[in-house]
Order: sequence, then structure tokens, then C-alpha cells
Amino acid sequence: MDLGTVIGMVLVMVLLLGAMTMGVGIGAYIDIPSVLIVVGGSIGALMISFKPGQMKVVTKVFMKAIKPGEEDPTDIIKKLVEFATKARKDGILALEQDINSEENNFLKKGLSMAIDGSEPDTIRELLEIELDQTSTRHKIHGSIFNQWAGLAGAMGMVGTLIGLVAMLLNMADPSAIGPSMAVALLTTMYGAIIGNVFGTPIYNILNIRNDEESMICEMIISGIMSIQSGDSPRVLEAKLLAYLAPADRVSQFD
Repeated sequence: MDLGTVIGMVLVMVLLLGAMTMGVGIGAYIDIPSVLIVVGGSIGALMISFKPGQMKVVTKVFMKAIKPGEEDPTDIIKKLVEFATKARKDGILALEQDINSEENNFLKKGLSMAIDGSEPDTIRELLEIELDQTSTRHKIHGSIFNQWAGLAGAMGMVGTLIGLVAMLLNMADPSAIGPSMAVALLTTMYGAIIGNVFGTPIYNILNIRNDEESMICEMIISGIMSIQSGDSPRVLEAKLLAYLAPADRVSQFD
């Protein structure tokens, strides 16, 4: 669980609801027509913008923002160093049993090809294709939230115009001005909340998650290439530690 993301979202909502409560009360900020225009309208526009298969995974993608992958770069480095040590001592075929129990599918696929005797260029090419395609899918899924932010804001403006038109048409009836003005203002507020609490922030954290996963995959590719070429475990570790920030580079050989 990413506490930063969860705490941030909860903090924003608590502060907003708290400010509303201190004013005229939360009830004044609840307006069904505004919800229908902004929430319903933006979701409908999203369904136009993306394929049904892409929309199906929205909940799963949202959970990815809250609960990132459990892969730790330092654990990957440690594992690859162990594989390199074993391969250098007993040959790369000795890794076959380890691969059968490997949970990381990307690492398992790459090492399996190396054990099968595939050419290094072929292994690198296939793994890089898989990495690029995975990253592309992640970016598309993340863009759903970015698009939602823009569409919610746009629907908020549409709701504002609807409310203003209704207000102008009922200027002779003072009792109708208030509800129409509420729609005009609350739709803008709902659009801003969706865009700035759920849309853009989720899109940003998903991009970070994608970059982290891509870095780990690049580390795995580099590690497999080193194992196949017979590099010493120390050299392999030095290559992989270069992917980490200087403060995180802790060698197993020191």
C-alpha cells in the first residue's frame, strides 16, 4: 500500500469536507443535476474516447496507483547476482531449476531463452519489444485518468452554461434563480475536484509506477545479458547498481 497516495487523497477530501461543514454545511454542496452533468457526462465521454476493453480495467489501474507492484530493485539485483554466481560456477544450465520457481515472468522469460541457447541479440530484442508494449499499455491506461480530468473540467463548464441559461430564462421568478445558480457553480466545483484530486494526480503517479517498472525490466535485461556473456557477479552488480540513485547503491561485496 502506497501510504503517500492514500493519505494525500484522504487529506484533500477531509479538508474539503471540513471547510464545507464549517461554512453552510455539506448538504448545500450536493446537487443531483450537477452530479449528472459532470460525473455522468465525463464518464460517458470517456466511454467514447476509449475502447470497452480499456475501460474495463479502470478499477484495476486505480488500485495500481494505491498499491504498487511489490518488486524491489535491490531484491532484483541480489537475485541476479546469485544467478550470475551460480551460472559462473556451474554453467548457465544450472539455473533451470531456479527459473522454474521464478515468480517474475519477465525475468523467467528472459533467462529461459538464455538457458535454451538463444542469441543475445534475439533475447534483447524480444524483451525490449515486450517492455515497450507493456509500457505503451500502461500509458494508455494512465491517460484515461488524464482524459477524465480534462473532460470533468469541460463538463463543469457545460454545466455552468446550462445553469446560467436556466437562470437568465427565469429572471422573472426569483425562486428559480437560486437552483439555477447552484447548478452553474457546483458543476464547476465538481469538475475541479475530479480533475485535481482523482484525475491528474492519479495520472501522474501511474506514470511514476510505469517508469519504475520499466527501470526494473531494463535492469533485468542488462543482468541477463551479463549472465549470458559470463560477466563476474561483481561486474554484473556494478552495472545494475548504476540504475539506482547513489544513496541506494549498496554492494553485496563490500
